[in-house]
Amino acid sequence: MPNNERVKGIGYAAGSYLLWGILPIYWKQLQSVSSLQVLGHRVVWSLVFLLLLLVITGGLAGFKTEVQGISRQPRKVFYIIVATIMLNFNWGLYIWAVNSDRIVQTSLGYYINPLVSVLLGMFFLRERLSFWQWVAFMLAGFGVIGLTVETHSFPWVSISLAVTFGFYGLLKKVINIGAITGLTLETALAAVFALTYLLYVNATGSGAFHLNLSATTFWLLGAGVVTATPLILFGAGARRLPLYAVGFLQYISPTMALLLGVLVYHEPFSRAHLLSFAVIWVGLAVFSLAHTPLLLRKQAVGQGG
Repeated sequence: MPNNERVKGIGYAAGSYLLWGILPIYWKQLQSVSSLQVLGHRVVWSLVFLLLLLVITGGLAGFKTEVQGISRQPRKVFYIIVATIMLNFNWGLYIWAVNSDRIVQTSLGYYINPLVSVLLGMFFLRERLSFWQWVAFMLAGFGVIGLTVETHSFPWVSISLAVTFGFYGLLKKVINIGAITGLTLETALAAVFALTYLLYVNATGSGAFHLNLSATTFWLLGAGVVTATPLILFGAGARRLPLYAVGFLQYISPTMALLLGVLVYHEPFSRAHLLSFAVIWVGLAVFSLAHTPLLLRKQAVGQGG
């Protein structure tokens, strides 16, 4: 691939992770709204945005064809439903955690997510873990255990985010459909329940969305854009970069979230947090460096063929 395309790829991928990293700032604007309502609007407006994108890019016909093919495969339909549940649980928990002053815990969750994904691959896809992958996973485990012992509190938010997104990634790998198609299908399935719930809360007078174009309404309307935009940037970047580069860049997001949680929102970050995070960072460094030579070799073989 030409160097200018790789530079674009780095820009797209880094942009996506930067946006994900500062996303807590957006959800903080909706702190007065229940997390369930925010999730409902995130789902509904994401679907609207994705459908508009398909219409504008001329991808609607291809989307319909792909959906028709999927509908004839019951197992794939089942996997999409489970993926939808995992994704929406992850989204909802993330919004709740941010607005409950647990941004540091969300950061920890997305730091350890790559290691959880590797473990899931071993159990469900029969992938083998190398010696250094085991070392990285054990270090991350020690970090989580150490944090639990020192703070007398199990980081369930972090583990739940890592596990649900790990399973979501696993299911996406098994389903093997287009990124936009998959996300549109998932939001369409969830939108049935989200829209029903939002109509109910508005009918009872407890809805946060109003037609007077208040600041809250504006933030809720934008939820779809801020959800889909980094996903689109990520897709554009991933197509232009080798996997090891994407792997290194992915740590931008939890690092930004950690800095926001500690420096901007003044969440507690004790010596125990620092030691535990340090152990996990070492594990991630081992994990990333162990992958780089292998992926470089695979890339060289692919280019040579």
